[in-house]
Amino acid sequence: MNPPVDLAALRCDYVAHGLRRADLDADPIKQFARWFGEAAAAQIRDVNAMTLATATRDGRPSARIVLLKAISDRGLVFFTNYDSAKGRELEANPNAALTFFWVQLERQIRVSGVVEKTTREESEEYFRSRPIGSQLGAWSSAQSEPIANREVLETNLAETLSRFAGSDVPLPPHWGGYRLKPDAIEFWQGRTNRLHDRFRYRLEDGAGWALERLSP
Repeated sequence: MNPPVDLAALRCDYVAHGLRRADLDADPIKQFARWFGEAAAAQIRDVNAMTLATATRDGRPSARIVLLKAISDRGLVFFTNYDSAKGRELEANPNAALTFFWVQLERQIRVSGVVEKTTREESEEYFRSRPIGSQLGAWSSAQSEPIANREVLETNLAETLSRFAGSDVPLPPHWGGYRLKPDAIEFWQGRTNRLHDRFRYRLEDGAGWALERLSP
């Protein structure tokens, strides 16, 4: 079956910006914060949305969109159900990668490293900041597990509402944060003729971050 558009003809040229080594901060986390701030100022919807790529112990990959919720020199943080498919994969294989793409700015950031769980206190603090509906949802959904229909979720939610009626919703034992500790961060700026600007920071043992330009 042919798609409704000519996929081979879909293309655009990137002309918004260039990227020079002199433009980059020596610290990739500070550079990330700079680009993230510019993306937020551009009012990009879901600016903190990122593709999380994980793999099973034997290397079978999978990817999905999650939301960045904190960043510091310690790494990038997101939250999820530990019993989900991604949680099980991260338990078996903690190597992971993140990708941000802000099409309006013609920019992409790729991050790779090893993931660890946040402390229970960190997870608790973030969980308390979530809307009550999201707190209830964390108890009501066995994420990634097959269900018969939508009514299963509605029934689970009703039971959760009854269970915690009149009290604070506690942090589920199966829910919390992950922190990806980067060992490589790449900044990609679209350019004309597909000759994009790419710079990669690599963490070298005992020597800090090394910066190199990559061929597009």
